[in-house]
Amino acid sequence: MSENLAGLRREITALGERVSALVSTHAMYPDDARGTAEAALAELEYAERLLGEADDLLGRAQSEQPGPRRSGDDGDRILLRAMFAELSVPVVLLDHDGYIRRINNAGAAQLGSAPGYLTGKPLAHFVDLRKRATMQSWLASVLRGDGPASLESRLAQRGWAEDVHLTLTRLELPTEAQPLVLVAMSPPMSGSEEEGPAPLEPEVEDQVVVLAARRLDVLTRMTRLLLRSAGPGGRGEPLALADAAGLLADSYADWVIVDVCDLPTDPGAARRAAVAGPPDAPEELTREVAAAAPCDSDIPRDVLGGGQSLLFPLIEDEGVLGHAASGAPLLAALGAGSLLSVPLRGSRGVRGALTLIRRSNRGSFRLADLGLIEEIGEHIGLALPPRPSA
Repeated sequence: MSENLAGLRREITALGERVSALVSTHAMYPDDARGTAEAALAELEYAERLLGEADDLLGRAQSEQPGPRRSGDDGDRILLRAMFAELSVPVVLLDHDGYIRRINNAGAAQLGSAPGYLTGKPLAHFVDLRKRATMQSWLASVLRGDGPASLESRLAQRGWAEDVHLTLTRLELPTEAQPLVLVAMSPPMSGSEEEGPAPLEPEVEDQVVVLAARRLDVLTRMTRLLLRSAGPGGRGEPLALADAAGLLADSYADWVIVDVCDLPTDPGAARRAAVAGPPDAPEELTREVAAAAPCDSDIPRDVLGGGQSLLFPLIEDEGVLGHAASGAPLLAALGAGSLLSVPLRGSRGVRGALTLIRRSNRGSFRLADLGLIEEIGEHIGLALPPRPSA
């Protein structure tokens, strides 16, 4: 047993060195991504076999010693877990429901967090909304026993997006009542079609000083816009909600939606008053967002009905903003990664809802952003004209 473990450890060390070399090669020669990715896939298949051998060794150790576990058995288990954790290939072990059972250090780095935080969370929540349904379908196929799957996907969390190639393999272990799925990650195959916003490097907006300056600029510009609507003695221009939405979309978000409720006793009668998106947004998509009824989705219906703000630094339910005519979730079509929605609160209660969306390649909304947009929402609510008489 000890000789087998020593040999396995040597193989894993050699594999780690080869993977590190592939990573360096990919960084230095990105134009040769296809050859590098093919080699990485071969190494992933080998890593899968090594993990299978490790599981066999554990099974034999348990069957050979049915009595009380010896300290040597505990040592073997610790060693195997350490080898899994230090494996250079990003690997995630999922349970039957798609939740992360185990993840090695390389996999945790790939997802941008610590292993302890990631364990117990659905892997789907770390996949871009446009790619999430595809990954879940392949996961279900692998769990059914239809064979391993290999697909292009995209990871997107908290201000970064990264294309990745996923290899899914079903594992049946004697200690588990349900099959597990081993997910290995590698660089994407060249020539794959890109969907959604392109991946970005970390933005300078993560710096505290830059963030504060940007928020002050947004508040100042919005104040000027609202002052024009007030005018001397309240005789200014009517508030142009489209201008307010466009200002926020231009400087603080990718998509901005304004919904207004003219009847104080019926939030379900809210209308979509303005929609603003990025310059490259297809006109058809903008029209679909504008045509969606506010009362048909959780957001902004919950904000209009309860008068409470909502913040989603990480979007888990892609259906909270409703669906397009095709049935696809609107948030997936928008490439959303983060969302916040605040009430437009006037002198006589909630007048509407202001919803901001950032795409998955931008920094997530934070509590400081929520505070700023709540203040702007209150100013817009006070600047709205009186409700029409019943």
